[in-house]
Amino acid sequence: MLLKPLNQNKVKSKIMIRIALKVLYLLFAFQLQLSAQNSLSLTLDNAIDLALQNNHLLNLRKLQAGEKQQKVNEDRIKFLPTIILGGSYQYNTNLPRLVLEQGQFGQLPFGGIEIPLPAKNEVIQMGNHNIYNAGVTIYQPVSQLGKISAAVRVSKTELQIVKAEEAKAIHQIRQSVEKLFYGLLILGKQKEEAELKVAFAKSKLNDAENAVSAGKIVEANRYGLAASVADEEQNLLKVKIQFDDYEADLKQIAGIDPSKEIVPETVPTENIIVDQGSVDTLINQAASKNNDLKIASLSTTKAGYSIQTSQFSYLPDVGILGGYTYQEGSVIYPRNNAFIGASLKWNLQDLLSNRTIHEQRTYLKKQAEENLANTRDQVNKDIAKAYRKLKQSEELINVVEKVVNYRKEDLKIQNDRRIAGLNLDSDLLLAKAAMAKAESDYFAAQLNYRIALSELNVLTGNY
Repeated sequence: MLLKPLNQNKVKSKIMIRIALKVLYLLFAFQLQLSAQNSLSLTLDNAIDLALQNNHLLNLRKLQAGEKQQKVNEDRIKFLPTIILGGSYQYNTNLPRLVLEQGQFGQLPFGGIEIPLPAKNEVIQMGNHNIYNAGVTIYQPVSQLGKISAAVRVSKTELQIVKAEEAKAIHQIRQSVEKLFYGLLILGKQKEEAELKVAFAKSKLNDAENAVSAGKIVEANRYGLAASVADEEQNLLKVKIQFDDYEADLKQIAGIDPSKEIVPETVPTENIIVDQGSVDTLINQAASKNNDLKIASLSTTKAGYSIQTSQFSYLPDVGILGGYTYQEGSVIYPRNNAFIGASLKWNLQDLLSNRTIHEQRTYLKKQAEENLANTRDQVNKDIAKAYRKLKQSEELINVVEKVVNYRKEDLKIQNDRRIAGLNLDSDLLLAKAAMAKAESDYFAAQLNYRIALSELNVLTGNY
């Protein structure tokens, strides 16, 4: 009789265990889902695409390009004749009259009788109370066509400058994203190294505490190791803080939700070293492709067109005009009238003011030329610096690669010794930490090479 309740209790216990396991499984799955929702796996290309789509500065440059294109269209319209349509209505309370008094034009003899001219007083109304008129006037500038053409060239140059600034902004955004992305990858390796160093320091501290308990070492040695643990934890915290800062900057520039946790995917680093040629070759490429040089050169060209515009301003405004008018309500003027003629306007005061404008624009052109020369020198210096950094990174990669190979061999030996019981866990952790540092340095050297290569491509316009 006692077996039945015992069996029932066992069944109930099994059911409760199954329910508990299912609940734990659901909680674990839910936690994984939340973690997946809050994290964002991101490649370098995806990060660049997001930044180009969501960056406000780039969108501003695109809008400025649209504005300058409309300015070019506006200036081109000035080549066309000006057509002015007009009309008016007027109501007159008092109308003009022509009064011809009797005999004002003399007398006409007729059969011995003198007939006055006019025979009686005549009053002729010269208009109506309601007067309507409408007309169209066409004016075609002639002497100012050169000035208009120069103004169009100025607007076109401004459009080219904005487009060059847009291309420059694209390169800057791509480069900023690359630096932040590579920075996250480097910091990820450094964080891995720091975590292993913390584990190693804690292992040493644990060994020391066991030794203190066994009376093999004094208490003072334990405090020194505890301080080492605190130092390594501090270094780990610094790396984490720097990682968070890089991550926040990347989210901001790429328009990523701040609540998302970025998981940067590794960038392939195999066979990354490429031949870039000599410095002189790169400088020659930059002369025609560098965006800063393009903007400086276009600014010089724009200043030259502005001077041409001021030179045409010395000419009088000569043009051809024609038109047609229609009016009703006045007997003095014809009802329909078409006309054609020429127009001449010359404000002599403008001759004096235009001279100062011409001098101002001449100084602007000289400034633009000096800026172009300075930009060319700066670009050449930056290319030489980036090229030097690139070559240094190549040498560093070769050296660090040797360190990685040595650390691999050392880690293999330490692992074999640990299996054989010839060393401690702390020795293996130390070897792993050294291996992680070597890998971190190797990874950082490769990515620094990519950053230097990116800078060189931006400077030479080969991005």
